[in-house]
Amino acid sequence: MKSLLTNFSICFIIFLAAWATSCSTPSEKKEVKEGEQTAESPSKKTILFFGNSLTAGYGIDPEESFAGRIQTRLDSLEKDFRVINGGLSGETTAGGLSRLDWFLEEEPYLFVLELGGNDGLRGIALTETKKNLLAIVDKVRTKYPNTKIILAGMQIPPNMGQEYTEEFKAIYPAIAKEKTIELIPFLLESVAGNPDLNLPDGIHPTAEGHRLVMETLWPYISKAL
Repeated sequence: MKSLLTNFSICFIIFLAAWATSCSTPSEKKEVKEGEQTAESPSKKTILFFGNSLTAGYGIDPEESFAGRIQTRLDSLEKDFRVINGGLSGETTAGGLSRLDWFLEEEPYLFVLELGGNDGLRGIALTETKKNLLAIVDKVRTKYPNTKIILAGMQIPPNMGQEYTEEFKAIYPAIAKEKTIELIPFLLESVAGNPDLNLPDGIHPTAEGHRLVMETLWPYISKAL
């Protein structure tokens, strides 16, 4: 009888061990599989467009903004990049500098800086605009030395006088030279001043205007990637 009980106990233990193994195996396999998928699918590199209402796509659908169109083109070319639109309507260079840290939580592969237009339209001191743009470039470089930076040049109408307008225009090539970064001479080339390509305010591009801005941007984006 004792031998019979001993044999039963051994069999019962073997049964429990087999049952426990069969229950844990699927979970373990699933964990390994998920780990393999994560390793095979690295996170996409980031392109950060940082600017004002032009970047934000004021008055049109976000997908039709030049930033949204860049993402669409990257996707069509099966490029592994993710576009972040850091545009904010009404933003000045001072405002951009103050909110930049929030956008630098993760490292951007490419940083496209489009600010200064609102400074010019408001007649802000040019020394202040230049100082803020330089500070933005420095902050990005200090935190992420490997991030590529493109500066979008801007021009303004001569509302503040011809001298102010010319000096404003000269800020961008001066910064690009000083910091050795890529410069787009004028972001709104072939778009600014054309009523057919701008909203009724005469400042913000239409969807078609943004398409042309994207085409102006693309050679610089493509080169950086």
